[in-house]
Formats: sequence, C-alpha cells, structure tokens
Amino acid sequence: MKHRLVPILMAAALAGPAGLVAAAPHGHAHEHGVVRVQVGVDGPRLELALQAPLDSLLGFERAPRTDAERRAAEQALATLRQPQSWLQPDAAAGCTLETSNVDPGVLAPGAPAPRDGHAEVEASYAWRCAQPQALRGLEIGLFDAFRRLQRIEVEVADANGQGRSTLKRPARVVKLQR
Repeated sequence: MKHRLVPILMAAALAGPAGLVAAAPHGHAHEHGVVRVQVGVDGPRLELALQAPLDSLLGFERAPRTDAERRAAEQALATLRQPQSWLQPDAAAGCTLETSNVDPGVLAPGAPAPRDGHAEVEASYAWRCAQPQALRGLEIGLFDAFRRLQRIEVEVADANGQGRSTLKRPARVVKLQR
C-alpha cells in the first residue's frame, strides 16, 4: 500500500533519539487484540495508516467460510472504508477526507490464504486541514466498532517530534505533538 506516511515516520525516526524504525508497516509483531495506527502530520496534510490482524476485528484470520462470517467481514470492511464513522480530527482544524484506501487482504474474493496463518487488513487515509494549527488530537472510535479489540498502539510524527501512546478501553483520544 503506497502512502506518504511511511517516509514521514522514517524521517522522524532518523531525527529522533528513540526512533520509529519499528513503525514501518510489517515492522511489528502480529498481536491479536491490537490495532496499530500510525499518524503523520505534514503542514495541512494529516495521514493515518492502520494495520489490524483479522483476529482483532473478526475472530478469524482467513477467508470467511459461513454466511455469518461473510456478513461480519463485509461489515468490518465497510466500517474501515468510512473513517468518518470512527475517526474525528479536532473539528476546529477543518479537516476534509481526501483519500481512503483499504486493502482487505484475504477477505478479497479469490485472495490466497496467508502462508503463515496470520492475516491482516491494512488501510491508509489522508485529510487536508484548513486550520492545521488547530489540530491537537484525534478521536478514534475503533473500540465501539470492534468488540474484540483490546488495545490501539498509536505512533505519531509531525514537524514538532514523535510520540507513542496506547489507547485502552474506554480511552478514545490521541494527542498530537503540536
């Protein structure tokens, strides 16, 4: 999946002492119950990349086999394709969604089974913010959408630095480094 967030995070890793090298997509351990979110802010542009083991969203990591599993997979993908339903940047920033891309992985019709038994969904989103200086945080409502989710690991990089935080129920707000 191509997006600009990874170069932003990698630049932050090189600039900062702790580094965010592990923030590269696939540079993490596959952990059930956890979704990883990477946030980059570059001037008026806000970008977010999401990586989620299917088990965290659906309870299985393969193509759906039953009608109930197919419905659950369709609902999960529909939710991820509508980030406005679960992610809200600060309203004062006036952010408008520009792009939304969800890679369903093994949920796509005809997709091959994962080689190692672990399957993920990846997504990327980009907004343009009219008042980026007012962008202080993001409200992430994934816990409401996905009951199996236990933790959201968030990495943020912007012109002022980088940071990491963990959201656990009922927390929903990620503060940005502004």
